[in-house]
Order: sequence, then C-alpha cells, then structure tokens
Amino acid sequence: MRKFGDELQRQLDENNMKVKKGVMQDATFITSDPGHSPADKPRGPEAKTRRNKEGTWAKKGGKSHFGYKLHIKTDIDHGLIRAVETTPANVHNSQIDLSEPGEVVYRDRGYFGAPCKGYNATMDRNVRGHKNNHSGKKCATKESPVKRAP
Repeated sequence: MRKFGDELQRQLDENNMKVKKGVMQDATFITSDPGHSPADKPRGPEAKTRRNKEGTWAKKGGKSHFGYKLHIKTDIDHGLIRAVETTPANVHNSQIDLSEPGEVVYRDRGYFGAPCKGYNATMDRNVRGHKNNHSGKKCATKESPVKRAP
C-alpha cells in the first residue's frame, strides 16, 4: 500500500498538482471483532479466540470501539488523499501528525496540542484558565516556542 501511495504522490508532483490551499487531517474508527467467548472457555495462551491481537479499545461519545483508527490527510485543492496512517484505536489523535513542512493543516479539536510541521490551523479547545482566541498559529519549535495568551 505504501508503494502505491508513493507512486501516486510522485505522479501528482510530476503533473504539478501541488497542495496550495492546505490539507485536512481527520481520523475514523475501523472496527474489528473483539472475540468475546463464554465464561467457561479457557483464557491465556491455550485459549482459542478469534480476537484480533493488535486491536485495542477506545471510547468516543460514550460508545466503545474495538479495533484501529485510520488517520487520513486530504488535499483541499483536489480532494485527494495525500497520507494515511493506521494505529490501534487507543492512540489519541493528538499523537499523529501527517503534515509536511510548509503545509497549512486544518484539524478538529481532537488534534489540539498535536505537533505539526507546517502552519497549524487546528481548531482550538477551551483550556481552563486560558481564553480561547480561535485563531491559527504557527507550530511551536525548539527555536521559536509559541506562547499562548493567559
């Protein structure tokens, strides 16, 4: 799958289909069979289960999900998928950055506090003791940290 994505990106670049307006990043759950078995079945290494071993549990909006998260970065100009990453469901969105240097990245509040390599246009979230100014901000780096208004 990675080779396919790399080849697609190469062809887009070759035809001068560059990202100009920015990219959107979001995630969705990919559900997997949790493999519940009856209480009288053995547990441990000898257990026979259909449970996916790499999937994990996560909650969103009071609903539990078992499986994975699919993180996608989409080009605003052409609506094309530019990057994809799959993680266990319990990995928080703020841990995933698909941006490239120089890109404007639009993300929902689930990515608040996430690092980025370009211009961060992530939706702000209310933080106790801080005013929510709803404006874009350049991502913090070690050389130039971004200071938030108190």
